[in-house]
Amino acid sequence: MNRNMREKTVLVTGGAGFIGSHLVRRLIQEGARVTVVVKYRSMIDSVRFAPVWDDIGVVEADLRNLDSARSLSKNSYDIVYHLAAYNHVGDSFIHVQESILSNILATANLLEAGLEYGRFVYTASSEVYGLQKSVPFAESSMPFPISPYAVGKYGGELYARMKHHQTGGEIICLRPFNTFGPYQSERAVIPELISKCLRGETVETTAGRQTREFNYVGNIIDGFVAAGTVAKAPAGPVNIGSGEEIAIADLVRLIHRLTESESELRIGALADRPTEIWRMFADAGRARDLLGWEPRVDFETGMRLTVNWFRSFLEVYRGPTGLAKL
Repeated sequence: MNRNMREKTVLVTGGAGFIGSHLVRRLIQEGARVTVVVKYRSMIDSVRFAPVWDDIGVVEADLRNLDSARSLSKNSYDIVYHLAAYNHVGDSFIHVQESILSNILATANLLEAGLEYGRFVYTASSEVYGLQKSVPFAESSMPFPISPYAVGKYGGELYARMKHHQTGGEIICLRPFNTFGPYQSERAVIPELISKCLRGETVETTAGRQTREFNYVGNIIDGFVAAGTVAKAPAGPVNIGSGEEIAIADLVRLIHRLTESESELRIGALADRPTEIWRMFADAGRARDLLGWEPRVDFETGMRLTVNWFRSFLEVYRGPTGLAKL
């Protein structure tokens, strides 16, 4: 058990999301007293909290509204983890205003709401890097975000870094790279591929020459815990990523093999995106040096754990009478 978390009061925004719910369960496991911020009690619709429903406090607030955000200032917290966001890259081109309000304005409201905290952890994204001339992506690189989602995430990060500079407060900005694992929505590439392969559906992709890194969610949560408990919050952003890349075509073949699928693979059936980022993986040196963080679960082991979880999930929740949604 991480003794640094025992009896700490922790506020998690976006706690009903994929990464947020994993973080909440880990915090409770390690002895923290956790409060989760939700909109409209939306947590009740999610199976992600089923194991810990009786162990968390719930506060309803819409962080896009400053008055609503100020309602959180009634209590003080040792650590605030801010994960609430509009989180779909592709759809952000359609829902531009919602993406910007949810990712920039909500962050500014939370930081200006008069909330008392010992440490504030802002969740940015590897997407802020966008177009880069070299890999791996290092924190010293100038971001060039290429989606409304990425612009919003970078704007929220800049506001958090401004508050760190202005107040000297313990504010740290994380840039987690692509994450996968149990409870992830099928709107993300890995659960979509796993689900299609388990169902025996045809899988169509681009040629899959582009590379990404993918991190098992338990490793990413280790990084969040480290950020919340490290003695001094480092200035500037910190990547949380493995630094290992895989071509998308190879990812598809790996999932096909691990699921023992009979799905037809049509790699190359789709055209490449005109704004494709061809290589994307992290320089993880700052996380290692400043947070003492390194991934514990290797990629293929994480994939096997995830495939096994989705196999059970599909059998229980997506059968003839299954109604649950992630």
